[in-house]
Amino acid sequence: MFIDTARLLVEAGKGGDGCLSFRREKFIPKGGPDGGDGGRGGHVIFTSDSSYNTLYHLRNRTVLKAPNGGAGMSSLKHGANGDDLHVFVPVGTIIKDTIDENVIYDFEEEGQEFIVAKGGRGGLGNDHFKSSTNRTPRKITRGKSGEGFSIDLEIKLLADVGLIGKPNAGKSTLISTISKSRPKIADYPFTTIEPNLGVVDLGEDVSCVVADIPGLILGAHSGKGLGHQFLRHIERCTLLLHLLDASNLVEKVLEDFETISRELELFSRDLISKKRICLLTKIDAIGNEDKILVLQEGLKKRGFDSIGISSVSKIGLKELLFMISKEVREG
Repeated sequence: MFIDTARLLVEAGKGGDGCLSFRREKFIPKGGPDGGDGGRGGHVIFTSDSSYNTLYHLRNRTVLKAPNGGAGMSSLKHGANGDDLHVFVPVGTIIKDTIDENVIYDFEEEGQEFIVAKGGRGGLGNDHFKSSTNRTPRKITRGKSGEGFSIDLEIKLLADVGLIGKPNAGKSTLISTISKSRPKIADYPFTTIEPNLGVVDLGEDVSCVVADIPGLILGAHSGKGLGHQFLRHIERCTLLLHLLDASNLVEKVLEDFETISRELELFSRDLISKKRICLLTKIDAIGNEDKILVLQEGLKKRGFDSIGISSVSKIGLKELLFMISKEVREG
């Protein structure tokens, strides 16, 4: 199951209290203070790990709480520090503060580590408060509370190229043809219900990651269809490939283009400003070459380059890979 969001309450451990104690030794009836300090509370630490692809492992954990620190003891013994709570998340995970939605941390690489909530400092034992005028201090300090607040986790896939378009535009077929990805393919809407990633070999020891995003429909930015919950996954992409089913009527193809463009803009202005190339798919099913020229001219007037392809017949794929290579290398 692909779970790419989660809301969690993180609570670091409380620091242990300082100890109130006096030495009790034979022949020393009035030994000095020997209360030790309390231990630090455990931190809540997040680490990016590529062996995780989703947040599924956190689905039943709404509260992440680290252990408290141990109290100080006599003979100046320091209380044990609370064990840190380690949480692993996929590379590409973003941590946001639930209240103000500010980004706390962005895990862009494997093995990054970040302390989300710091454990409370341990309290001081009475040994700290002795002086020339106060040889028997009865003062200690309590351990401090650890940090605690609500966070939201979001995954944004780290892909170079994002495939967008209406359902059944041919995204899954394309990614399965140019990479080793094997997504589910069928001729009914919403075949893809979660993002698929594929690695494409561009030659000369260069490769790129392509993301197949579930089909978008009108109103996707506001929660309709399946694509709205995955639009965030293409925000990191260098290049967007907008697939349009050229087997439809010319008016329908251009209408689909406008619909998806509008959804991208409403979701994020950053998306609409990304480099985008239009792919007129399924051209092997079209007998009229003039139709392709009309479509390309219509897209050109809207400011977009386009090429015709057929993933099944592998028409235009060599040119497409060359364009992808150029954009990825320059980006």
